[in-house]
Amino acid sequence: MQTETNDLPQSEQKLPTAEFKREMLGTLKPLRAFALSLSGRHDRADDLVQDTIMKAWAKQHMFEPGTNMRAWLFTILRNEFFSQMRKKGREVQDVDGLMAGSLASHPEQYGRMDMQDFRRALAELPDDQREALLLIGASGFSYEEAAEISDCAIGTVKSRVNRARVRMQELLSINGESDYGPDATSAPLVSRSFVR
Repeated sequence: MQTETNDLPQSEQKLPTAEFKREMLGTLKPLRAFALSLSGRHDRADDLVQDTIMKAWAKQHMFEPGTNMRAWLFTILRNEFFSQMRKKGREVQDVDGLMAGSLASHPEQYGRMDMQDFRRALAELPDDQREALLLIGASGFSYEEAAEISDCAIGTVKSRVNRARVRMQELLSINGESDYGPDATSAPLVSRSFVR
C-alpha cells in the first residue's frame, strides 16, 4: 500500500525531485550574486555555488517543503564559504592591495569607478557587517530571513546593517544625495544634451 506524501508528518515529507530541482535552479542567480559578494572573485563564486548545489542535492531529503528554499540554499552557501575560509587560513593575503592594484586597469566610465570604490569600501567592512548588508540590501531578504541564514538574533542583524551603512558612508565620504553620480566638475558634461 502506497502512502500519500500529504499523509506523512511534515518532517518526513519531501518535494518531488523535479519540483525540488526547479526551485533550486530558480535561485541560482541570487545565489551566485551572494557568493560573488562574499568571495570577491568570479571563479571562486562559481565554485561556491557549485559546491552549494551539490550539497543541497545530496541533502534534499533534509529540506522541509513549505519552507524557504532560497534561505536554505543561502545558509548552505554561507556555511560552505566560512568553512573554506577556515581551511585557507594559511593563504597569503594581499592586505594592502598592492598586487590587486597593479593588476587593475583604469576604468572607462564613472560608474565603473564608483563601483570600484564601493567594492573596496565593502571589502573593508567586517565580515559580519558585510554579510548582513548584502543579505538585506543586495539579496532582498527580510531581517527575519537574514537572521535565520546568519544564525543570530534579528536585532543583531539590524545592528550589523546599521553599522555597515554608517561605515560605508564614512568610507565613501557620502554626506547626502548630492554625493551620488558625477561630481560638480563633470556633471555639466554628462548631463548636456546634444541636439542634432
